[in-house]
Amino acid sequence: MRIRYSSLFDDKLTVLIRSAHSTVISYPTNSRSSHVESNHFDSHMIKAALEKVMNEDMADIWSILSPEEKRLVAENLVIHTFKKNQVIYAEGDDPEFLWCLFKGKVKKTKEGVGGRVQILRLIRPVQYFGYRAYFAEEKYVSSATAIEPSILGALPMTLVCDIIHNNIQLAWFFIRELSHNLGGSDTKIVNLTQKHIRGRLAEAIMVLLDNYGYEDDNSTLKIYMAREDLANLSNMTTSNAIRTLSQFATERLITIDGRKIKIIEEEKLKKISKIG
Repeated sequence: MRIRYSSLFDDKLTVLIRSAHSTVISYPTNSRSSHVESNHFDSHMIKAALEKVMNEDMADIWSILSPEEKRLVAENLVIHTFKKNQVIYAEGDDPEFLWCLFKGKVKKTKEGVGGRVQILRLIRPVQYFGYRAYFAEEKYVSSATAIEPSILGALPMTLVCDIIHNNIQLAWFFIRELSHNLGGSDTKIVNLTQKHIRGRLAEAIMVLLDNYGYEDDNSTLKIYMAREDLANLSNMTTSNAIRTLSQFATERLITIDGRKIKIIEEEKLKKISKIG
């Protein structure tokens, strides 16, 4: 059983791992997708802890697996921690894993003309990514990066495909996932090519709200994005993003406090997003 653990996190997964062993071990994250072989944990306790996490957080996949398939997944799932801005995989890399985000936030990006970066998709817990390129038998055409400290699980795609060959329900799961993502991509293309700057930025704010929700005050977005990232999500320059955010603030649609965005008039932003 391969475990990577960082004391930076204090969620259900790390609590379970702590309960499996009295010593908390912290490993540095110096390279992307690296993991640490650990012999310090009781393997049976760790397996039980991981199975509990998968049963609760990966229920959509876990529930359709046979007992033998569950055993294989539990034995091959590797837990990774990533620091803020750490690359999970890069454009041009060979796809090897099905990634599942347990905690944190991840962005998928692609570098365009002149080195300009476009955010293609935002990943939230618990979502799966990184598998399309393997099915297509091609290298990654985009990169994935942690927006904040994040915990992810990785399963070898060779194992996933072996299970799919014998489990039609898992095949249908990925067909639905890919179909949903394709529909989202179609909508994004229309939004980015046909909407004006105000509509695109309002749309981006709504996307952030849909993906991550509000803080406890029910008005502050539960994600703090750099202006550059917000611009990359909206397909505009950083200066245009800053200028349009200021306009929204002047119109009392939002308030801005550093990277924090508090939505005051959600319905008006939705209307701006819709009409473009």
